[in-house]
Amino acid sequence: MIMQGEYSKYYSESSLWKKIRKFSKDAGAKVIYAVLLLYYAMLDESVSVKSKVLIVASLGYFILPTDAIFDLTPIIGFSDDLGVLIFAINQVSSMITPEVEENAKRKMSEWFQNIDEKELVELEEKLV
Repeated sequence: MIMQGEYSKYYSESSLWKKIRKFSKDAGAKVIYAVLLLYYAMLDESVSVKSKVLIVASLGYFILPTDAIFDLTPIIGFSDDLGVLIFAINQVSSMITPEVEENAKRKMSEWFQNIDEKELVELEEKLV
């Protein structure tokens, strides 16, 4: 599903934060939470290089300015991004530790005033 070499080149930490700052409200809490779960999992030294490559590719897809469904399209613009992010999370789900979840939720609370915890739980329930 994710062509790792193709999308990895779009990833950098600065471009990730730039995309989040610009589109976090449009993307919504689920998408940003998925991004943060992958980001914090990638920072974990115990995560394999193979898993980190998959994470970088999926984050690169999120950052990519032109993807399958244009991100500025209302409502559905980030649906393809979420699909790719969920696929990657499922592949590395054993590496999504409680510490990774806590870091992601802490960052979410900094960026979003009123997070609907149900949205985050819905995403967590989709994980294998």
